[in-house]
Amino acid sequence: MQAQMLAPAAVLVAWSLVMLFWMAFTRLPALSKAGGLGSAKPGGRGQDLEGVIDDRINWKAHNYAHLMEQPTIFYAAAVIVAMMGAAAGDVLAAWIYVALRVIHSLYQATINVVKVRFLIFTLSNFAMLYLAWRAVALTVFADPGLAPS
Repeated sequence: MQAQMLAPAAVLVAWSLVMLFWMAFTRLPALSKAGGLGSAKPGGRGQDLEGVIDDRINWKAHNYAHLMEQPTIFYAAAVIVAMMGAAAGDVLAAWIYVALRVIHSLYQATINVVKVRFLIFTLSNFAMLYLAWRAVALTVFADPGLAPS
């Protein structure tokens, strides 16, 4: 069950790279139209492009940043659960989390109504809470007789 538990994490890594390339392939042409990198101030950051290029283009960058934030605890939980012995429910929760993060990405990068995006994010947090609980339960209660199944 170890590989099955790690597969959703691997897919989310790959999805994060998809978002990186989507961001680059939309942002770089827009940046070029706005004067290119030659006019960028030293030490400039992506946030400096707010109000410079179209918001719809920046949405991809916002989502990529989101994929570098909360999913980091998902990766840790997935590895912990995989190492300690994942159950079928753990694998299902991991796939639910990843599916909702992909849906969240697609929604944020295209439509981006915050009320709906927040709902998708909130739903993914239920799967994350379950995985966090399982990681704690499997380690704190490492005695197989004490761990909830």
